[in-house]
Amino acid sequence: MNILKQILEVKHKEMERMIPCLSDIDHFETHSLKDALSVPGISIIAEIKMKSPSEGEILPNADPVQIAKDYESAGAAAISVLTDEQFFGGHVDILKAVKKAVSIPVLRKDFIISDHQIVEAGAIGADAFLLIAEALNANELKSLIEYGNKIGLESLVEFHGEEHAEIVAQLVPDIVGVNCRNLKTMTTDISYFEKMISSLPSDSVKVAESGISTSDDLKYISDLGYDAALIGTSLMKTGNPGKALETLLGRLL
Repeated sequence: MNILKQILEVKHKEMERMIPCLSDIDHFETHSLKDALSVPGISIIAEIKMKSPSEGEILPNADPVQIAKDYESAGAAAISVLTDEQFFGGHVDILKAVKKAVSIPVLRKDFIISDHQIVEAGAIGADAFLLIAEALNANELKSLIEYGNKIGLESLVEFHGEEHAEIVAQLVPDIVGVNCRNLKTMTTDISYFEKMISSLPSDSVKVAESGISTSDDLKYISDLGYDAALIGTSLMKTGNPGKALETLLGRLL
């Protein structure tokens, strides 16, 4: 069983216990992640991640709000916040606090399988949310994308396995992500970005995810045609994520 299947088993149990988030807002006012990533050059979605199944504890006792402020100051176009608690050490309250501290779009990164989680994302301040092709079938993906749009939240639709590329391409999501982490081995291979770029919808904003840590990596994906990179672990592991992002972007100039 790969790690995603383990996580989804837990997530389905969480959903059984979840009290649906009730909001008197039927359309949230949000900042557009798509617009933020559509500027010239390579944009960065900088991630706040406390731990992960592949890395274990990444930055114990981190201050998410200060990291978010530092990311914005360093030039991040958007911030991704892990809200899964069991596997990634996140929490919805972290996203709430981060959203209040920054003016750039905030992405809720979690294992979204229900529209209740999308309402909750809007209620805690997220501007967008992640959908994982391997976690859902095509109809579920389409339904959750449309539900998010209905209430004012954009989605980043990512896939890991090549077999899901066509499914995602047929949906033509506003923002599509290629994650180069192999879910069976948990290893990354950034050459995968080159392999998959031709399969991505031309009208979608294209995001490269995982395995990116240097300015050469950023130039590589930019030259391939990606609009943005989602970077978390390599920044967080430095102990000073904001400074690491500043250095990374400074070397790119």
